[in-house]
Amino acid sequence: MARPDAAVGTGRPSLAELYERTAPGAVRLAYLLTGDRSVAEDITQDAFVRVSGHLAHLREGGAFDAYLRRAVVNLAKNHFRRRAVERAFLERARPATASPGHEQPLVERETTMAALSRLPQRQRAAIVLRFYEDLSEDAIAQILRCRNGTVRSLVTRGIQALRADIQRYADA
Repeated sequence: MARPDAAVGTGRPSLAELYERTAPGAVRLAYLLTGDRSVAEDITQDAFVRVSGHLAHLREGGAFDAYLRRAVVNLAKNHFRRRAVERAFLERARPATASPGHEQPLVERETTMAALSRLPQRQRAAIVLRFYEDLSEDAIAQILRCRNGTVRSLVTRGIQALRADIQRYADA
């Protein structure tokens, strides 16, 4: 008996196979965009549901990954739109100094993640897609729906802002 989620006779993978293949990478991408594992898992599931609903309309079987990445980036952006007030409150309530006793790598990681979270969403997405996902400028431009020059600008300005933010932390 054929599985109900398999595309019969098309040679396409089943939904379960697609999820097993793409979910770990999508969760990592969403985590790097949001900094929260549970939110990343929720975003990944929402993105998978949205993209898999259009699975029959995909022109190429390999296009699923690109559509899933785009959906993850868009859902992460929407998450931050909804959480703008909460983030502002948490930023004001955050203690100014790190707790004593932390090991240096942990402090550096937390500093980097905090600096990354303070970047504008498009810069954060461009940096994560470029340096973590190791995507080309063309692929990033397609995901962010902008030009290659805009991608270069987002990455350059994002790195400059990260350096300045981390330097401020080191000077404090």
